[in-house]
Amino acid sequence: MTSQTTVDKASREPQEAAAPAPAKGLRGHPWLTLFSVAIGVMMVALDGTIVAIANPAIQQDLNASLADVQWITNGYMLALAVSLITAGKLGDRFGHRQTFLIGVVGFAAASGAIGLSDSVALVIVFRVLQGLFGALLMPAALGLLRATFPAEKLNMAIGIWGMVIGASTAGGPILGGVLVEHVSWQSVFFINVPVGVIALVLGLVILKDHRAENAPRSFDIGGIVLLSQAMFCLIWALIKGAEWGWGDYKTLGFLGAAVALFVVFALSQKNVREPLIPLAMFRSVPLSAGTVLMVLMAFAFMGGLFFVTFYLQNVHGLSPVDSGLHLLPLTGMMIVASPLAGVMITKFGPRVPLVGGMVCTAVAMFGMSQLDIGTGTLTMSIWFGLLGLGLAPVMVGATEVIVGNAPMELSGVAGGLQQAAMQVGGSLGTAVLGAVMASQVDSKLGDNWKAAELPPLSPQQLDQASSAVEVGIPPVGGNVPPEVAGKIAGVAHDTFVSGMSTAFMVAGVVAVVAALVATLTKRGANAEAGAGAGHI
Repeated sequence: MTSQTTVDKASREPQEAAAPAPAKGLRGHPWLTLFSVAIGVMMVALDGTIVAIANPAIQQDLNASLADVQWITNGYMLALAVSLITAGKLGDRFGHRQTFLIGVVGFAAASGAIGLSDSVALVIVFRVLQGLFGALLMPAALGLLRATFPAEKLNMAIGIWGMVIGASTAGGPILGGVLVEHVSWQSVFFINVPVGVIALVLGLVILKDHRAENAPRSFDIGGIVLLSQAMFCLIWALIKGAEWGWGDYKTLGFLGAAVALFVVFALSQKNVREPLIPLAMFRSVPLSAGTVLMVLMAFAFMGGLFFVTFYLQNVHGLSPVDSGLHLLPLTGMMIVASPLAGVMITKFGPRVPLVGGMVCTAVAMFGMSQLDIGTGTLTMSIWFGLLGLGLAPVMVGATEVIVGNAPMELSGVAGGLQQAAMQVGGSLGTAVLGAVMASQVDSKLGDNWKAAELPPLSPQQLDQASSAVEVGIPPVGGNVPPEVAGKIAGVAHDTFVSGMSTAFMVAGVVAVVAALVATLTKRGANAEAGAGAGHI
């Protein structure tokens, strides 16, 4: 039977998929399985933001260049994004339990190795390994949830899973700030070792391997190579576009190569007995809509959050820890709303919560576009809280739509697709909104500088000043009189806030488009192919 026929049959007859026997004791217990995978997922989600706080200390301690520090982040992001779908396929082939446990061990070991590293080159190498093992871990976690929970409880499980990711992502700067300030930058990585040991022990005791009856038996090596190259070219272009220039031949070359490789990959999938991503998956309009929705949600969320941290630290002068505390309404609302969103989606289906969530997200983005230099904590908290309230049902619902509309034997690929969509959306949002900010600063800084009657700048000085203002830093030299420094700070902050306002308006429009896409979603057609009732 061809893979396409398998997909079509699974879409028509989900009840024929193999369901695991009811769990007895600890092994395979649904809620304990959720707890076990959440510990591992928390490590990966935390590392997405916690390391940004440690980068300045790493740069100083290891005498690293700015390019080296950028590679600490970029190497991890590239390895994660490039490997996610392939890692999901590995889970489908060899079992999600084994893949998850290997991911946990590798991620914790790579984290410990980073903490022991005495050169930035070693840090970068082990960060890449972290990304590769994190890619094994994330889709496998979703595959285990899909196989363990019955359909009526799956949304609640995904809701708690999304809560862990959201809370870990938003809480990373707080934990990172405390560890770097009071312990060392190495502690940011060492903390993953005991967490990894706990996740491994729990996984060995609790997790049960589930194999779909028609799970893949071979690998599409050519497809893996093509997709990996395409994802690398796309993410690399998004990472380097701001530095090279969006019209630069290098940026356009990588984007063009990504498009060409994606086309060749898609064509190649039609001629492979067991393709990496069966294109028949995308005949499901809800699955395709869920994937696009995840990209757009991550675009607005991660792109917007990128500027919020600069706004809090460089405009309001808050420390990293205080900045994280100011984001607690966002974190707290995601923690509270994610499980509730799971209940709502189970009862009413995903469409209404998804549309409502993206409308809330759009309103929050438009509200955040009104933030200025003097905005108080209460006003910020209202918009941050509304953003968390909007994001929670989207994180849960879009994940359920993607994973639930894929056949059981492709649950790992679907999990990888969901995570890859988030990575692409986040990179795209940061790149596009960063370009919007740069454009606004370039067009307004010179006029604002002149209107403040500050000493004129040469074109080179104006370029240097623009680079600082794009992240909210006043370009003040060492010997500038206090009254002049105050004027420069005022101009820099006004210009930054103006650019941030435009960026949030763009993010709000993207959220509105996402709300329209959400109308195409519906409950997973293959959700019933998950688990039989266990200890629920």
